[in-house]
Amino acid sequence: MPQILPNFSSSVKLKYVKLGYQYLVNHILTFFLIPIMVGILVEILRLGPEEMLNIWRSLHFDLVQVLCSSFLIIFIATVYFMSKPRSIYLVDYACYKPPITCRVPFSTFMEHSRLILKDNPKSVDFQMRILERSGLGEETCLPPAIHYIPPTPTMEAARGEAEVVIFSAIDSLMAKTGIKPKDIDILIVNCSLFSPTPSLSAMVVNKYKLRSNIKSYNLSGMGCSAGLISIDLARDLLQVHPNSHALVVSTEIITPNYYQGSERAMLLPNCLFRMGGAAILLSNKRRDRSRAKYRLVHVVRTHKGADDKAYKCVYEQEDPQGKVGINLSKDLMVIAGEALKSNITTIGPLVLPASEQLLFLFTLIGRKIFNPKWKPYIPDFKQAFEHFCIHAGGRAVIDELQKNLQLSAEHVEASRMTLHRFGNTSSSSLWYELGYIEAKGRMKKGDRIWQIAFGSGFKCNSAVWKCNRTISTKTDGPWQDCIDKYPVHIPEIVKL
Repeated sequence: MPQILPNFSSSVKLKYVKLGYQYLVNHILTFFLIPIMVGILVEILRLGPEEMLNIWRSLHFDLVQVLCSSFLIIFIATVYFMSKPRSIYLVDYACYKPPITCRVPFSTFMEHSRLILKDNPKSVDFQMRILERSGLGEETCLPPAIHYIPPTPTMEAARGEAEVVIFSAIDSLMAKTGIKPKDIDILIVNCSLFSPTPSLSAMVVNKYKLRSNIKSYNLSGMGCSAGLISIDLARDLLQVHPNSHALVVSTEIITPNYYQGSERAMLLPNCLFRMGGAAILLSNKRRDRSRAKYRLVHVVRTHKGADDKAYKCVYEQEDPQGKVGINLSKDLMVIAGEALKSNITTIGPLVLPASEQLLFLFTLIGRKIFNPKWKPYIPDFKQAFEHFCIHAGGRAVIDELQKNLQLSAEHVEASRMTLHRFGNTSSSSLWYELGYIEAKGRMKKGDRIWQIAFGSGFKCNSAVWKCNRTISTKTDGPWQDCIDKYPVHIPEIVKL
């Protein structure tokens, strides 16, 4: 009777084969250099010390050769260090935590909706269905003006919200870092939908009596991805202004954009957007390296064309009743997916190890030459990053990115819990997520973080950071009083 061979396909775990492949490809230079170094060492031992000494004595150097060689070395080193980009450090950041008086439980939200939209019960039911599936919790907050019935979205109320959110975040950041207003060289404020005159950046300059020669910028109309656009702008400015500090403020003012009409696409933001803001201190000073939390590695910005569909994906409009609000198109996820693909194509070669790039290349060649029906290879970004901060724009956004990037539940935990606790805080949500990871004590020295943000236009921007030092559990910040109860289970539907 012939011997029955074991089923190797089931006994050999393919994940170990992949790990072996990754180790081999990612350390291929080391494997090539080891035999070369061993060969050189063996040759040196064979020659012996006397033979090596004779070879050294046979070499002749005159003064001109020494001077020319020294000049060439110094010149090359000077050019290299002058052309090398300056290192940009994230010294620290602070997130605004709304007071408990601004809290909007589901019951309060629905009661106000019934009173505001009493002539349109279908719109009330629509908001209830959205809220049930939103992934938000009972502690998200809306500004005081929205708590009135009917809401009072005046310019004065909007400025009041801006002052509370922005000044609170900056005060907290200054207390944590010890930086003084006169030490700030660059100021960037981004707020997409509220762009008053004087600007929000002018408001900050006036409040803190910043220097008269400060480089001040106010960004608006860029959606939830504006936070990383601000980081990119700050990076460019810090490259050309040595020995400088940059203060970046990211927020979205809810008061003037609360929709009171009956258009469903414009009612959706009411259910998702909440109060929030963050202040970030960046530096290119060498002395800040030791105390900084992170170093900026890459910023990648991609814009999904200027076609009509992309432009109308997220926009502000007026309904037939004259009510103004934010319109979230049904094409949002499709356009977001296309923008993400463009961003991944750009950032992949910068961060992925050689093993993943080779697999992607082989699959691409196979699809082009052999069979176009081959399933495209999705690079394993878990090989490049330890932590992921995905913009908490909504449950569908997080679900889609988790699926497409093949992430585990732990990788998207920070995004889901931020959405649950604070809602969609627009461009500042990434910093609440980073705060969650730190508060859980998961941030270690050398860890790499990928921040991914989506915004109107349609934009997908991402930033890559590297942790400078192990960060102990925070004793302050927005998660201070609730981190112990997270993560929480978030059901698919919360019956209201």
